[in-house]
Amino acid sequence: MKAGRTYLLGVLACLILAGWALWSGGIFDGPAARQVRSASVYAAPGTGLDVAAAERVIGNRRLVVLLMRPGDDLRKACNDVERAAAGTLVLVMSRKSDDKYDTYGCSQLPGAGDENFGDAFVAETTIGDGIDPFADRPLEAIKVIAVNYDRLAKADVVPRTARTISPSLPRFLVAAAAVGAVLVGSGVLYLTARRAGRLAATRRERRDRATDARTVLSATTAAVAQHIIDLDARYAEAVRRPAKKRGGKSGFAARYRELIGEYTELLDDIAAADRRGEDGIAAVDRRGEDGIAAVDRRGEDGITAADRRGEEDFAHLTIRAEALSARLRELAA
Repeated sequence: MKAGRTYLLGVLACLILAGWALWSGGIFDGPAARQVRSASVYAAPGTGLDVAAAERVIGNRRLVVLLMRPGDDLRKACNDVERAAAGTLVLVMSRKSDDKYDTYGCSQLPGAGDENFGDAFVAETTIGDGIDPFADRPLEAIKVIAVNYDRLAKADVVPRTARTISPSLPRFLVAAAAVGAVLVGSGVLYLTARRAGRLAATRRERRDRATDARTVLSATTAAVAQHIIDLDARYAEAVRRPAKKRGGKSGFAARYRELIGEYTELLDDIAAADRRGEDGIAAVDRRGEDGIAAVDRRGEDGITAADRRGEEDFAHLTIRAEALSARLRELAA
């Protein structure tokens, strides 16, 4: 329950951050605001202004120029770019029917509505001076506006510092969150892969040791079988003798049958050990398919328990087989 609540809070925080980033990034901005957020000139379609050339004229001045279509509401256009053009002097203009410009200046410079109200008023009313003769050449009008701005800057009416365009804080936060998610995800994947590799290596080592132990057991058992084969002819000869000459319970035939019985029990125990090993490995594989996380919690001991049991079983059976082989050699002597 607590984990689910934490997850929901995390999702909610991410949604809030994403919404803030979209809002501050200008998702609801109009075309003019979207343009001047990272540029200094906006020209409405059909106004005939070379925007790239006008951008070069204005450069990095704290100046934004909007060239609107005739009849557009200039005051509204200025309000629309208030956030996008923050820290600049904005001049909105459009061509009138008498081949003059209708202009509207609005200062978005710091303190324009408080201690710098007078400077802001002067800048707003004089930034568009002298542009009417160039009503049919908007690029030349932009050059005049740039000169007007330089005169105002020389008089300390507007800042002389350059305009800097930087991404909003939420964009930095989103970028940082994305980088953090990549780093954390990569770290988790690396640690998971490293752990899985370590467990696989440990399991492989256990299996190899169990296989080696089984190989030794097979070789020892084969040696026992060879001893039995070598003694089989002697046993056949012994059982053909009269009962009085067989030596009773301490005789060769009785001891041979006893060792054969032990050998049979040994083979049964080896078969049982093989079955236990196969069943244990299958159980581990099923646990791995049903829940990898559960296997990880059990750790290396849980994964290699079947292999370790098999190795111990084979070692014990090898000792029995070696002892049986020694007794058969003694019998053959």
